[in-house]
Amino acid sequence: MTIKNVLVAYTGHDSSMSALRHAIKIADHHDGWLTAVLGYGQPPMERRMATHLPRDMLVSLREFDRKQIEEARTVFEAAVVEHGRSDKASFVDLDVEHGAPLADFARTFDLVVMGMHRPGSADTHMAANPDLMALHSGRPVLVVPRNFDAPGLAENMLLAWDGKRAAARAVGDAMPLLRERGRVTVLTIGSKPAPGTDQLIANLRHHDVDARHVHQPKTRSVGRMILETADSEGAKAIVMGAFEHSKFSQDLWGGVTTDVMRDAHVPLFMSH
Repeated sequence: MTIKNVLVAYTGHDSSMSALRHAIKIADHHDGWLTAVLGYGQPPMERRMATHLPRDMLVSLREFDRKQIEEARTVFEAAVVEHGRSDKASFVDLDVEHGAPLADFARTFDLVVMGMHRPGSADTHMAANPDLMALHSGRPVLVVPRNFDAPGLAENMLLAWDGKRAAARAVGDAMPLLRERGRVTVLTIGSKPAPGTDQLIANLRHHDVDARHVHQPKTRSVGRMILETADSEGAKAIVMGAFEHSKFSQDLWGGVTTDVMRDAHVPLFMSH
């Protein structure tokens, strides 16, 4: 996979500015095309109480959304002009209530870049969940933490490997990035290295990836160990499979994907 078409799920909020800046760097590095999308549906209040709200209030809610969309477009267009990418950038206003869902729209892109979802806010319909995007789009998703900034793309990455399907998918999707990095640390956790670890290291080296293996016995939650190892290894990005177990169980009891996505201080590349 070559990265020539980057989709940034951009809301216009501060929480997604880091994602926008990072997406511009990725598109610039690969001389690719950058598309920003702001998906929206009915505001929560309208969705729950549409039959009880007066028409003028419904009009006001939709006008407020329209204003936010235009503000987001203005910020995006200014950012791509500043970085000299305006000739390879576009902004899509995707109405997911009457058109294709955002995950469906994302399926034709090489990479989706987005910030963390803001649960509980009144305008959640203007954004998207990175975990749902990874789950339903079939595309790799790069989640960029709020306030993250770096002069360039990550030169040292941590690859969390458990030998399962989602991790294998993440390795394949991330290979264009892994091949360009200065160093990749393959982390396995448990009583013994995950199945296929030796072959994975060999295959990465066949791709001219400078790969090294770190194995740790499980002493606390896997998510916490991934984050701590990323810090100790100086990794500037984490690659992992998403939701090897059901998302319902992750939402109910928590899990590796949820923990890492919530607490990571560096970009998280994940595939399902």
